[in-house]
Formats: sequence, C-alpha cells, structure tokens
Amino acid sequence: MIRHPVGIIGCGLMGSACAQRLTAAGHAVAGYDIDAAKGAAIGGDAAASLAEIALRCRVAILAVFNTEQAEQATDALLAALPPDAPPLTVVCVSTCDPDRIAALAARLPAERLRFVEMPVSGTSDQTARGEALGLVGGDPAAADAVKDVLDAICPRRHHLGAAGNGGRAKLAINLILGINRAALAEGLVFAERMGLPLTPFLAVARDSAAYSQIMDVKGAKMIAGDFSPHGKIAQTLKDFTLMQAVAAKLQQQLPLASTYTDIVEGCMKAGEAELDNAAVIREIRRRGQ
Repeated sequence: MIRHPVGIIGCGLMGSACAQRLTAAGHAVAGYDIDAAKGAAIGGDAAASLAEIALRCRVAILAVFNTEQAEQATDALLAALPPDAPPLTVVCVSTCDPDRIAALAARLPAERLRFVEMPVSGTSDQTARGEALGLVGGDPAAADAVKDVLDAICPRRHHLGAAGNGGRAKLAINLILGINRAALAEGLVFAERMGLPLTPFLAVARDSAAYSQIMDVKGAKMIAGDFSPHGKIAQTLKDFTLMQAVAAKLQQQLPLASTYTDIVEGCMKAGEAELDNAAVIREIRRRGQ
C-alpha cells in the first residue's frame, strides 16, 4: 500500500468518484481544485497548489476537464518536483485528445515523472460503485507499479498499448454511448406520444432485441426527469467536439455523431450545460416537425 496520499487533481464528478474509491480501499487522498471548496469536499487533506501535490504525493490522479488542463497540470507537477525526488506517477482519467496525450507522454522524463493514461468508461456514479472500465495506455511497467491505485479506481481494465490508445478507445466508445443515449431518448418520447406509459415500456425495451446498458443507466433518469449529473451535457459536447476534430484529421464523416452533437448543442442553448446528459430527452421533446 502506498504510504503517501494519492493526489486528486480536479475534484468534480469523476475526481470525487476516484477519491471515494481510493478512500474505501484504504488510501489517503489529497485533493486540489481551482475551487478550493471542491478540493476540501473529497475528504483527506486539501492541497493548496499543484506544487504541494508534487511534494506530498507519489501518485496523482488527473481528473480535469480537457486536454489543455491535463498538459498544464502535468507540466506544473514536473516543474515542482525536487531534483532528488523519486518519480511521480500521473494517472490521467480524463477524456483527452489522444495525439496530444501521446506527445505529452513521449516528452516527459520517465525517471522524473511516469505518465499512465487511463480514461474511464462509465459515469461518475458507475465509477464510485466500482463498475467503470479503465482504458489504459502507456508503459505497462508504469501502470503495474501503481496497480493498487488502479485496482481501487477501476477493478476492470484493458491495456490498449501505447499512450493515446486509451483515449482513442474512449472516444469511439463514447460515440457509441452518445448515439445509444439519443436513440433511447427518442424512443421514449415516441412511445410516450403514442400513449404508452414509459416505465412499463422501458421494462419491455430492456427485454427486447433493442436492449443496451444505457437503458439501465439513463432510462429511469430520463423518465423521472432526474438530471442530477453523473456526466454533464457540457462534458458530452466537449467529447463530441473532440471526436469531430479527430475524424476530420482522418477524413471520416461521423453523420450520427453530428446529429447527436446538434442535439447536445440544443441543450446548451437551453441553459442545460450542468445537467446530466440524460437531459438530451428534453431537447428531443422540444423538437416538433
């Protein structure tokens, strides 16, 4: 067991879920967030700066919003490490640009800072329950050296090879998830307008050939109008914008992803950025002929 606290950088939904998993597994945690109240709210000792994380921790979890923040935080940690400090391992659980993550991992001095990519497939709620899947990329030895930390966050993991491959898998998975989410919302609205009561209909849909896990995760939330966030609309738009940018480099069209992006942008315009991404059902309801 690691004696030093595990740093949590970014104490929003996913950072808080990681902290909950680590604490339950017996790890001390130290949280840092630009909103100091969030850093204090995850338990353990709140850190006042990234430099403090670098000094106190041997493992730091990056649960930030986007690629730029991941790059900036990693560089700040490296700059703050004392010259004689043992290597710090950074585990990035955020959904980031895979090419930029590969470049970041390649330029870091491994004798000073080891970078493990592990975006998480699953909501913050699924992560807190230990049901999320870790998508690991980078040096297998670096990941194995912090196995107890990774086990605590994601008991189920796949190692996908070089740094960047975890993010590539995450983007493709999120594309499928988002389209499934839209299909569920559209199907529920369609059933509702045909006069079917939604809770019994959802039970039938779960038992049908149309079943997907998204029915278990988002179905009841959509029906109840419970949009307390486990994954926010704003995060979904960030991810789908990144998918479109990666696809453009590959000269691939993503017609279904484009449709879903348009739906999510409708939610953003309606002021629903901070709601759970199940709120796409609201935008589908708003759209008539």
